[in-house]
Amino acid sequence: MNLSGQPGHDQRVEDLLRELTPQVLGALVRRHGDLPRCEDAVQEALLAAHTAWVADGVPGSPRGWLVTVATRRLIDALRADAARERRELALSQQVRLFAPAADEEPQQGDDSLALLFLCCHPALTPASQLVLTLRAVGGLTTAEIAAALLLPETTVARRITRAKATVREAGARFAVPSGPELIARLDVVHQVLYLVFTEGHAAAAGPELNRPNLCAEAVRLARLLHGSLPSSSETTGLLALMLLVDSRRATRQDDDGALVPLAEQDRDRWDHAAITEGARLTEAALRTGPVGPYQLQAAVAAVHALAPSAEDTDWAEIVGLFDVLQRLAPSPVVDLNRAVALGMRDGPRAGLAALDDLDAGPLATGHRLPAVRAYLLERAGDTAAAALSYRQAAARATNLAEQKHLALRARRAEQHLR
Repeated sequence: MNLSGQPGHDQRVEDLLRELTPQVLGALVRRHGDLPRCEDAVQEALLAAHTAWVADGVPGSPRGWLVTVATRRLIDALRADAARERRELALSQQVRLFAPAADEEPQQGDDSLALLFLCCHPALTPASQLVLTLRAVGGLTTAEIAAALLLPETTVARRITRAKATVREAGARFAVPSGPELIARLDVVHQVLYLVFTEGHAAAAGPELNRPNLCAEAVRLARLLHGSLPSSSETTGLLALMLLVDSRRATRQDDDGALVPLAEQDRDRWDHAAITEGARLTEAALRTGPVGPYQLQAAVAAVHALAPSAEDTDWAEIVGLFDVLQRLAPSPVVDLNRAVALGMRDGPRAGLAALDDLDAGPLATGHRLPAVRAYLLERAGDTAAAALSYRQAAARATNLAEQKHLALRARRAEQHLR
């Protein structure tokens, strides 16, 4: 593969490097066991790759190239720290044993999955687990993580540094745990994987509506996890949910990059293979149980995906699923989504009434609550109030594509008032 000189080559190299980063980091940590040092070595290899590949083209085995260079950088760093000849000798033996040839494709195995479990070590707080996973597994920069989580970049940098130090001090093993340890860590792994996917599907901030590479990596890891734990109904439900939601990705923006709401998307262009697989997995998960929140969310996504048109959506079934989800895993986001479904089943005024209890909660300062209120007000015929709510939502949105969409809705509502 040699792309040098082709249009958009720089961007393709960057996309490839982002995709390969967690795989290369996982390979190094499996072999050498020092996450902070391995990450530094991988970052150096990425810089070298960007320079070399843009100038000379992508090598035939890009992953093998990166592992080789990163291994050499790691060895150089360790050698620089070596104080005794014995350590130097041991290190040179390690190079001969582990460093692959430049054209050799290293075995991937379960490196990425082991890396995910390492980032979700119980010694870390949930916040630290998330940022470390987004950095090590998702391949996001510190600045991108800060933008996604709406945190100062310095805060994220400190959190990542502390997380890596904590993992090292805890003596964490680079392996997928088994038995009770795996079960104890599984819920956190599910949560972090879903957060990575969610950031990929709907970026919290920035100019892009989504990050396809993050979605693909989350789905890949969910498949690995499901392959290791086929009897876990919530793991099955999580994979199903990702597939069903991601099946709509190609239709979520028009040719100009504008956001296209679900009801207006071209369903013929949805990924029907992903829908079929997701629906099958959802059914299997609900049948084997016990029922959990990811299975229920997958069931909601399946109702949307299997409806031949927006008008044919079974909103009564969706409300029923959200009723169960409210009892099982209550949250303001569940309440918000149920209000939309209620507004579609019983009329917009019913949905608006369901929003009243959310005004004093955590959604009160974000853009999603006024956006939903604007949509329901517009359906109820209260165009003036809808325009004001759309303006409020647009002002609060941190993602540029969503911001533009909400501002456009506000302008259209205002035009109807003239």
